[in-house]
Amino acid sequence: MKFSDHLRGRFARATLLASLAAASFARASTDEGKREQQTQTPIRHLVVIFQENVSFDHYFATYPNALNPQGEPRFEARPDTPSVNGLNESLLAPNNPNSVQPFRLDRSQFETADQDHAYGDEQGAYDNGLMDLFVEKVGRGDGPNGEKGGQVMGYFDGNTVTALWNYAQHFAMSDNSYSTVFGPSTPGALNLVSGQTHGFTPDLPFAVTAAGTVFGDPQPAGDICDTRDSSMSVDTNNRNVGDLLNEKGITWGWFNGGFRNW
Repeated sequence: MKFSDHLRGRFARATLLASLAAASFARASTDEGKREQQTQTPIRHLVVIFQENVSFDHYFATYPNALNPQGEPRFEARPDTPSVNGLNESLLAPNNPNSVQPFRLDRSQFETADQDHAYGDEQGAYDNGLMDLFVEKVGRGDGPNGEKGGQVMGYFDGNTVTALWNYAQHFAMSDNSYSTVFGPSTPGALNLVSGQTHGFTPDLPFAVTAAGTVFGDPQPAGDICDTRDSSMSVDTNNRNVGDLLNEKGITWGWFNGGFRNW
C-alpha cells in the first residue's frame, strides 16, 4: 500500500482537483460566430472542484488501495487504475521525513480541523523544499488520540471518503497539480485562476496585501457574509481564466467564499 502525507506541494488550499465531464455537445466559437459541433467525445460542461485548507494526500494518500476493515464500506478499484504520481517508498513509514509518520483516520474520526494555513507557517513547513516541518509549523496541538501535531499527518482512504474515490474512478484527478503560492484561501484561489496574486489594492486595516501582492484573506466584493473591506484588482494587465473564456464566448461560473443577494 502506498501512502503519503501533506508533503506534495498542495498545502492548505486546495488540494483536491477533480474534473467532471458530462457527455453532450461542445460549443466552439469562431470568427463567424458561435456554432455547435459534434465530436467523438462530446463535452458540454467542465466542472473543477477543489477543497480549501486540506491537502491532496489527506484524501488520496493511499489511492487506489483502501484498507477495507471489516464493517466499513469496501472500496475496490478497477484493475487498470493507475497509482497517484509521486507517492513512493521515500514517503512510506518509517521513511517519512516528518517527526510523525502518516496515519490512517477511520470513520469515527470524520470531523477534523484545518491545518494551520498562515502565509509564514506554511513556508516554515516547506522548509526550503525538505518538507519535514509540517508537525511543528502547521500542526494544531495534540490529536484526539494524542497524536503530536494533531491530525496534520492523518489521511483518509476509500473506506471513509468513498464518494471522492469513486469520483476519481469515473472522472479525472489532478495528482500533478502543484500550487506556487503559500497562504490562506484567497491567494490560492487567485493563483488557481490567474497564475499570480499581484496588482491589488490594500485591504486596510487588515493588511492582507504587501506591495500590491495578496498574502492574506481579503473578502470577495459583494460578500454579504462579511463586513470587511475588499481588496480589488487595479492592474489593467491582470487576466484570469474567466477573461479567456469570455473572449471565446464560453459561459462560466465561479463559486467561492460568500455571496450577494441579487
